[in-house]
Amino acid sequence: MPYGKLYLIPVPLTDEAAAASFTPYLGEVINAIDEYIVENEKTARRFLRQAGLRKPQQELILHDYGKHARNAVDPSVFFRGLLAGKDVGLMSEAGCPGVADPGAEIVAEAHRRGIQVSPLVGPSSILLALMASGFNGQSFVFHGYLPIDKDERAKKIKALEQIAQREKQTQIFIETPFRNNQLLAEILRTGRSQTRLCVACNLTAPDEQVISQPLHLWMKGKFDFHKKPAIFLIF
Repeated sequence: MPYGKLYLIPVPLTDEAAAASFTPYLGEVINAIDEYIVENEKTARRFLRQAGLRKPQQELILHDYGKHARNAVDPSVFFRGLLAGKDVGLMSEAGCPGVADPGAEIVAEAHRRGIQVSPLVGPSSILLALMASGFNGQSFVFHGYLPIDKDERAKKIKALEQIAQREKQTQIFIETPFRNNQLLAEILRTGRSQTRLCVACNLTAPDEQVISQPLHLWMKGKFDFHKKPAIFLIF
């Protein structure tokens, strides 16, 4: 019996953006399968409902790979359906599975087991921010989180700024939302006045905000990104 296919199903970045985040094909996929590996069951069920799931949700099988369950469950359980020939969906809490997301571990294991992986079209905050920044979209690096230690973070920002200048390469990173303002202040304190910074905040939400300008202009304004999901880009 051939193995099933692992579909990578993107989830909207915000509640208000659901209708703009899925395609007709995604609707076909979720109505053809009944088993999912999910990071957040509540988020997954809400999105499936918004995306047009027609079958009763009590008929679904949802495997939890969230941070509290990830190390407590035998991961082989996630692959029983796939190995038996069933198609299965993988869903992150928001955005694209496997991109800055622990779902990458599931995808890697699927490849090791010879299971076909099929990524579906959907929102990625990293790529949306890059698109909206006006920075180099041909050469870029996503670094994830910068160091928490203030001195180490300042060194990292300086290093990224130098790489951006030398390589003409966009440097992308994130921070825990409640520390966004501290990170912005550190960039303004550490960076050169002509370095360009973009902050893309609450992407796809009604209050979406994308600001892209040199640091000397950032210094003249007042900005508050506290507790708002944001992507930072330097160029």
